[in-house]
Formats: sequence, structure tokens, C-alpha cells
Amino acid sequence: MDSATQIDSFFESAPPLKDSSKITDKLNQFIHFDSPSSGRRVVCVTSGGTTVPLEQRCVRYIDNFSSGHRGAASTEYFIKAGYKVIFLYRRGTFQPYCSSLPEDPLLECFELADDSDFQVRRSHSEAVKGAVTNHHAAVAGGLLLKLPFTSIFEYLQMLRIIALSMRSLERHAMFYLAAAVSDFYVPWKSMAEHKIQSASGPLDMRLMQVPKMLSVLRTEWTPMAFCISFKLETDSKILLEKANTALKKYKMHSVVANELLTRKEEVTVVTETGNISVCRDKTRPESEVEDPLVELLVKRHSTYIKDAST
Repeated sequence: MDSATQIDSFFESAPPLKDSSKITDKLNQFIHFDSPSSGRRVVCVTSGGTTVPLEQRCVRYIDNFSSGHRGAASTEYFIKAGYKVIFLYRRGTFQPYCSSLPEDPLLECFELADDSDFQVRRSHSEAVKGAVTNHHAAVAGGLLLKLPFTSIFEYLQMLRIIALSMRSLERHAMFYLAAAVSDFYVPWKSMAEHKIQSASGPLDMRLMQVPKMLSVLRTEWTPMAFCISFKLETDSKILLEKANTALKKYKMHSVVANELLTRKEEVTVVTETGNISVCRDKTRPESEVEDPLVELLVKRHSTYIKDAST
């Protein structure tokens, strides 16, 4: 079965995406509010890991490691750089503007003022004020649209809708694909409907390979968009080789290579013209590697847009 047939088969067999027409309407309103006339750039940032359900009425699933921190932090820097951001994120993962909040913000940041009212604890007041102010400003200003997913089926269907909606932006569109996408899945039609019973003995399950959507994103869905994918490995010896392979195979404009243990300190941006090392500013404890990474990619995107007119 060729890749095109595999992709068609995946979407045909996937459970229908809930509220797909509402999602499309939201996207069209967000993307076209001022982007075409102003030349504003729009980036789709994907964030968090996808799940693979093992039952149709899902109780058990296979998960992918990802906190969503990179996508959430990068979203802040893209907005700061003037982009409109479609934040396609896994439910329950890190959110933009919330990195300074504690792990359980609702219970830790608030306290009872009296029997009928709440207030922000003084120790968290600045962090809460900053998060609420920045988030509301981004949403109200038409710079941030958040769309959640959980399963691999939701993620890929939503990515396709987003890509087709952004197609008209041509080179002003960017995809920053930081989500940890499952490599294997259980086809919906071959999945058990109800909870798998442990009393039945050992579980023997055949997983299919998830079709690679990067190539169809580049060649069919949004062929003019500036596309960045990510490659995470635990073995640094094979990391750059795998990133280079992905760059060529899927025709990415850049691949961000990151090793599991050092991913918060440094990454390598792999391009056709060479590799670029990007490091966090270690002289500032609060600095993040996403800051210089986004700055570099914004510059490369600018060059890509200018090249169209030369």
C-alpha cells in the first residue's frame, strides 16, 4: 500500500471529528480577520503528545511523552514577534503564559477571603496577574486561537483542517510542529468497543504504522507554507542523521533536533545549508531556549517570504 493510499485509509476509517464545522468556522474567522490585508503571518504551533486508544469507548490508551512546554513557550515568543498563533494542544498540557504558575494553580493561587468570596494569594498575585493579562490580551487582540486534542485521530484531522484553512496565506503561513505524534495506532474498525478484560489473559494486539502526514502537508495541504518539524531522540549519536533524513524526505524547511536530556538547554536547527546550534542564555536563569529558537525561525521565515519577490 503506497503512502497516499495509507493516508486516505487512515482518514476514512477514523471516527468523525466532533464539531468539525464549528472548528472550521473559528479558523476562518481567526485567520482571515486581518491577515490577508495586513500581511500578518500566521503560525500553527502543535504541542503535547497524542494518545492511541485501545478501545472505542476508551479506558486504556498508549501515550506519547510530552509536557507541551516547548509549544506553549514558543507560542508566547511568536505572538511577541507579531504572529497570529493557532495553538493546537493536548488537553491537560502546558499553556501559554502559565509557566510562572504552580502545578495546581486553581488550588494553590487562590484562597477564601470570606465565606462567599475568593482572592488571589499575595505570594502568587504577580504571576496570576501576568498570566491573565497576557492571555486575555492575546485572545482579545485576535492573536491566539486555542484548539485542543487528545487522540491521534483528533490531532491529524484537526491538522488537516488547519492546513487547508491556511492554504490561502501561502508563504505567510508557518507550521511549527512540536507535538509528539504517535508512530503506531490501532485502526478504529479493528478496535474493541468496550473495555478490554484482563481476565481473558495476555493481550496480543497488532499496531499499524501511522501514515506520515508531513509530506502531504508540504505537497498538498499547504504547499507554500514554511514548515518546521521536530526530531527528539534519546541517543545523541543518531539524532542529527535522523533529522537530516526527515529534512530531505518530507521537504521540511528546517528540522529542530533535540536530545531528551538536554532539550531545555540547547537544540540544533538542521537546514539544507547547514546546522545551527541554538542555546539558552545561561547568564539569565529565567531564560528559555525557545526564545532564540523562535527568533532564528522568524528571521528564516522572513527570508523565505522575501525570496518570493526576487
